[in-house]
Amino acid sequence: MSVADFNIEYHGKDFIDEIERRAAVAIEAAGMKAEGYAKLELENPPRRIDTGRLRNSITHTTEDKPGEHTAFIGTNVEYAPYVFYGTTRMAPNRFLKNAIENNKAEYKSLIERILGN
Repeated sequence: MSVADFNIEYHGKDFIDEIERRAAVAIEAAGMKAEGYAKLELENPPRRIDTGRLRNSITHTTEDKPGEHTAFIGTNVEYAPYVFYGTTRMAPNRFLKNAIENNKAEYKSLIERILGN
């Protein structure tokens, strides 16, 4: 067998591109889950749903940079901080924080499944 019988190819870039693609999909999936959990958190005591405007406004977005993928969950409703932090007459409902903190293991598992461990 001679050296001419071997063909060596480098696929490192393809591998990295696939990991980046999967990471973007994983963070989008985690963002969608977190959005859903934040909406559900408003149902928990102290319940803060009158019209559904705040719940319906909760959304997520992602930011993808090479090697860095981030999901943001939030709302643009002007009274959301009062619900989140509470007032002198209303207990806080930390719907966004709870959606993240209470489901970390699920997000981790979801991301690992999509990345293929």
